Amino acid sequence: MTSTPPLPEPADVALPRRTVYVIFAALLAAMFLSSLDQSVVGTALPTIVGDLDAVAHEGWIITAYLLAIAVVMPVYGKVGDLYGRRIPFLIAISLFIVGSTGSALSGSFLELVTWRSVQGLGAGGLVILSQAIIADIVSARERGKFMGPMGAVFGVATVAGPLLGGWFTTGPGWRWVFWTNVPIGILALTIAFFALKLPARRPSKRFDLWGAILLAATTAGIVFLTSWTSVTGATHYDWSSPGLLATLAATVAAFAAFLLVETRVEDPVLPLDLFRSRTFSVSVLIALVLGMTMFAALSFLPTFLQMAQGVGPTESGLLMLPMTLGVLLTAIASGLLITRTGKYKIYPIIGMGLSTIGIVWLTFITANMSMVVFGAMVFTLGLGMGLVMQTIVIAAQNAVAPERVGVATSTNNFLREIGAAVGTSVFATAFTANLTTQIDDAVKSAPAGSVPDGFGAGSLTPDAVAKLPSALHDAIVDAYANALAPAFWYLVPLSVLGFIVAFFMREVTLSKTAGLVAAARDGAQYAGSGSAG
Repeated sequence: MTSTPPLPEPADVALPRRTVYVIFAALLAAMFLSSLDQSVVGTALPTIVGDLDAVAHEGWIITAYLLAIAVVMPVYGKVGDLYGRRIPFLIAISLFIVGSTGSALSGSFLELVTWRSVQGLGAGGLVILSQAIIADIVSARERGKFMGPMGAVFGVATVAGPLLGGWFTTGPGWRWVFWTNVPIGILALTIAFFALKLPARRPSKRFDLWGAILLAATTAGIVFLTSWTSVTGATHYDWSSPGLLATLAATVAAFAAFLLVETRVEDPVLPLDLFRSRTFSVSVLIALVLGMTMFAALSFLPTFLQMAQGVGPTESGLLMLPMTLGVLLTAIASGLLITRTGKYKIYPIIGMGLSTIGIVWLTFITANMSMVVFGAMVFTLGLGMGLVMQTIVIAAQNAVAPERVGVATSTNNFLREIGAAVGTSVFATAFTANLTTQIDDAVKSAPAGSVPDGFGAGSLTPDAVAKLPSALHDAIVDAYANALAPAFWYLVPLSVLGFIVAFFMREVTLSKTAGLVAAARDGAQYAGSGSAG
């Protein structure tokens, strides 16, 4: 009879500091890849759809990627908790590399959408598992100095994406947007394969398949609803549309069924009892608000710069660098301070306060504003984001048992992604409605013969605006700024809500024990010490 392998002692699963840093390098590379690919494609998108003759369906290239990410995030978190994170992490990197290669080689629009989906299936695990692995190998008290650079990487990728996208498009070609991922991904995969020797777990409960399916259906519905105009080609939300109403009804039904299943299964994919923890609930609510406000605000600013300043995609990315600087400063500084003091509650409060100030300040943007003032605006936003993003992940992870770190991490990031989708959609709807009115007024008051045939809000691009006669050009740029500035007011109440909610976070003493060590101490069921599984 085969004997059961003995449970590892806590000392057996603790990793040497040098190994921790090697693993951390691979995790940073994985985080950078996932974050970069959400922003790099946007700049190259007009060229991509032009080459593939798919201008009318360009929204699917972005939506397919975001949908895949959002759907698999909770699954990666739960599977990592149940079986261990090494194999899921290697699978996630592999899927991302394969998806990137397929995207680079795509000869048709359908092929590109398919491979972008594969990319998303990998990217959804990179961020979740990277943050959860750090929780496994580093204590919550020490985690700040590791999570800070992870937040900084996200900020760098947000600005580097448009820069690289513009450079690739005008230089070696848009396919290099995807080819660049391959060598970095292979390097991260190699390091992880040899260095990431984490013990595999022996689950005592079955995976919640129905919960995962219903959550995926709910997520898909939310993504489709928030991306409705881009994926259908509609100019606005028509709530008399049978397709739109059916999607809404199916989404609500899937969510209701998901809640029912999660209250009845033995080990839910998203345990609802986690929300009984005030620290966890406040953390994920802030993540939702952060997604709805920050990401919605940032998504339209590069285009505004291209319209107002007449710069190209690369230059607009450079003008967003102050935001990255702000994220770098506060993400790293707050991480180090959390490690030194063990206190973290103050940072989301200050961060959401700064973010609110930044968003209110953006309501004053004008077409001819100073770029120094604009830089100060986005710098303020960056300072706020850097204080919040990784701090709330640390708080959520520290508020749950070690065997639930993956679920806590995935829930935080999942709600941030959903918040970004919903917030961007609402913001875009408010902005577009105002823009249409502004553009129509500008066109009506323009001199006869100065308006190109078919020109309107629906055909507004930086290139089209740059070619307009001087008087009409100035009127259109002013109209764009006048439509964008008031739209930021829609985000202010949400940001204020996040600021108020942050005060209700209960500060739980940060653990001084790494997740793997704590789990071994508590008798977690492993397949064996130091297993490659």
